[in-house]
Amino acid sequence: MAENEELQEAGTEGEARQKILVADDEASIRRILETRLKMVGYDVVTAEDGEEAVEVFNKTNPDLVVLDVMMPKMDGYGVTREIRRTSDVPIIILTALGDVSERITGLELGADDYVIKPFSPKELEARVKAVLRRTISKDVIIPASSSAAGASAGGKNNKNIITTGAIKIDTARRQVYRKGERIRLTGMEFSLLELLVNNSGQAYSRNEILQHVWSYPADHRIDTRVVDVHISRLRSKLEADPTNPELILTARGIGYMFQRIN
Repeated sequence: MAENEELQEAGTEGEARQKILVADDEASIRRILETRLKMVGYDVVTAEDGEEAVEVFNKTNPDLVVLDVMMPKMDGYGVTREIRRTSDVPIIILTALGDVSERITGLELGADDYVIKPFSPKELEARVKAVLRRTISKDVIIPASSSAAGASAGGKNNKNIITTGAIKIDTARRQVYRKGERIRLTGMEFSLLELLVNNSGQAYSRNEILQHVWSYPADHRIDTRVVDVHISRLRSKLEADPTNPELILTARGIGYMFQRIN
């Protein structure tokens, strides 16, 4: 009874009918995830191998991708590379319990989160909900011309623009510019940057970042390297010299912090 009530509540939140692509070569997993995700209010499309996943992605333009690493024809890494050529859509990878390298490689290629096999459908539902909440802006959309003008003008008279050194952050459109040029960030990368920038000078531990950005509960055990990989990705995109960062600093013994530059 309690579970049915939970599903009905989640279904109400999903009335916008966001679309999820589930790619896995195991028919049983596809069937279970398709059924469960539809029950909580999502549209679902599926693929049974990597090549089909890319084809379905291009045809259906999903809001999120759930992607198994080990698939025939093209593995999950290849699919992630193909998607990241053109899209910042959130990606959750499914990976084996003991293979840490799979998880790290997937994150380095641009995945936003991972779920370890075997997993409960309820766990995946929670991760999908959390990632979508953090990566899809609910703000009123500002016309692109206005946003670009505000960014190129240095953000004057635009409360949505945060400027630090050569970096301009448009919080309304969730976009970032460096020396006037747009830098593509995934939704989770932007959410992580936004947390640190809005609290410049404050150090956050990896666990605190996971709670704030990934919405993991305080007692949830996860490899905190997911934070390290995202920090590394942000530095590679924002820092003039990622090996000697000036913006996103390591707070020794604590975690990470953002330092504004005038």
